[in-house]
Amino acid sequence: MLIRLFLTLIALLFLVFGLWSISDPLGMTSQLDVEAGGPNAAFEMRGIFGGVSLAAAALTAAGAIRPERFERPALYFLAVYMGGYTLARFASLIMGDSPTLNGWAFASFEVVSFALTCLALRARSRSRTPA
Repeated sequence: MLIRLFLTLIALLFLVFGLWSISDPLGMTSQLDVEAGGPNAAFEMRGIFGGVSLAAAALTAAGAIRPERFERPALYFLAVYMGGYTLARFASLIMGDSPTLNGWAFASFEVVSFALTCLALRARSRSRTPA
């Protein structure tokens, strides 16, 4: 039940962020202290942040609604997706980048999501393993 609640919360967060990114991509990036310029800025932000986030919302929602079929794929997706962000954030810090408060907030969300996803996968594998 906790895994389903976790996937539901993540789905809602991805949905909100994805809709924000689709509807106001340049406003979204400016609120995150990111300057996006050039003729393809909005096009790329909608695709990268909006499209991927909405797809992630759909998969994690499917995992919450139909856990017997989609819980495992949703958790593996989150482990890879948030794990990639976590790895990149650590690399960024090692390379000397200095994020703002918004940067730290997103990095914290990604690291915590990655850790909780790993715990959920571990709990799921233990509950499915015959004694």
